[in-house]
Amino acid sequence: MRHAIAILALAVSAPLVAASVQQLPGAPDASRVTAGTYTADSGHSLVGWRVDHFGFNSYFGIFGDVAGTLTLDPANPAAAKVDVTIPVSKVTTASAGLTDHLLRAGKDGGQPDFFGPNPADARFVSTSVTPNGNRARIAGNLTLNGQTRPVTLDAEFTGAGANPMNKKETVGFEATATIKRSEFGVNYAIPMVSDEVKLDITVAFEKN
Repeated sequence: MRHAIAILALAVSAPLVAASVQQLPGAPDASRVTAGTYTADSGHSLVGWRVDHFGFNSYFGIFGDVAGTLTLDPANPAAAKVDVTIPVSKVTTASAGLTDHLLRAGKDGGQPDFFGPNPADARFVSTSVTPNGNRARIAGNLTLNGQTRPVTLDAEFTGAGANPMNKKETVGFEATATIKRSEFGVNYAIPMVSDEVKLDITVAFEKN
């Protein structure tokens, strides 16, 4: 009798449990992507950076409010184009003193150690896309601190679907890259603070 009651209770509760499990609106399913032009969701797009500090450990910070566009056709992913800007002036670290150092003017009218108080936005413009399943290598030109150099991103398609807040079709990507800051004229404290900078990028794009 107890066994029968347990089975009945399970049968009644199972639909309720299933109903309580919500499905995520986004999934890495290319069939959800439609062709068109997408605009970066600045509130949910970040560029993280990481440098080695004195050979002891890594230190990292972020640039937020990434803006820009992605033109994408799932039938021809190699033709995709991306053009994004990164507001260097909005750099954030866990140390108020370091953040101030990144953005302060040079001493006695000299060049700033890093970016200075009014840095121009950085900009990445793709020149080619080489897809490989849900991943791609995106070659392009990065302009930073007045210098333009080629940079390649190792990117991954991470999700697509309708944003439940605004109903817009959304696609998400993550990417990594490594640059040398000396190539962009940011030379302060090399090699005590590494020349090599690792970038960790996450961007959501919403269809126009």
